[in-house]
Amino acid sequence: MNKLTNDQIRQNVRGRYQEIAVQKVEAGSSCSSVESSTSCCDTPKDFNKISGKLGYSIDELSAVPVGANLGLGCGNPGAIAEMQTGETVLDLGSGGGFDCFLASRQVGAAGHVIGVDMTPEMISRARANAIKGNFINTEFRLGEIEYLPVADNTVNVIISNCVINLSPDKQQVFHEAFRVLQPGGRLAISDIVTTAELPPEIKNDLNELYSGCISGASSVADLEAMLAESGFTNISIEPKDESKAFIKDWIPGANMDNYIVSAVIKGTKE
Repeated sequence: MNKLTNDQIRQNVRGRYQEIAVQKVEAGSSCSSVESSTSCCDTPKDFNKISGKLGYSIDELSAVPVGANLGLGCGNPGAIAEMQTGETVLDLGSGGGFDCFLASRQVGAAGHVIGVDMTPEMISRARANAIKGNFINTEFRLGEIEYLPVADNTVNVIISNCVINLSPDKQQVFHEAFRVLQPGGRLAISDIVTTAELPPEIKNDLNELYSGCISGASSVADLEAMLAESGFTNISIEPKDESKAFIKDWIPGANMDNYIVSAVIKGTKE
């Protein structure tokens, strides 16, 4: 296949998430070409059941407006970010606002939460959910995570849930994350990492499987190098073997759990 440009990859990803954003909450539809898969970009009917497997509690799942949880992700970044009252939090790839609304509860009325998403339909959905749930300390901005619509040195914590793997320029994402963080600010994200070399037919699929959070995954070593290049210190990448339980179902029969796992990725801006 012809190699896609970075912009073509972004357009493919944007198109898939536009489809997800406009679906009714109760409708089940996969953004993967494999209808039976349940990858991080799928929208199965029982979103809470899927999110429960990712580490969200019953309390968290019941605390957000209907329509915010789209069953997306590969972990629970709010559980690892140690957010404090009054902090400013930035969510990269905020979708329907699920993780932003949970962060809103943690930082309180004195805090501020910013969600950035490149899909206008997702931004509209998240803003409607914010109004519905009266989340007055939360806002959503349209933009690409490689070029954040956020001022320098203004954020305490950056979270993200299975989104950075979707970027064709991850180094630029980490440069931007470092730029907007205040000194002492921290990155705490859940994302997919490779544990073995992806088969060529998967690695070279820059359309269906890339937007399915699979072929765009990087190794732990590569991510560590990118974070360090951007200036982060106290870098920690912890693969979660228990994530294989749901990853194996992303492409049934493909044994994806032999190649990728979810990981907790952290770094600090000194």
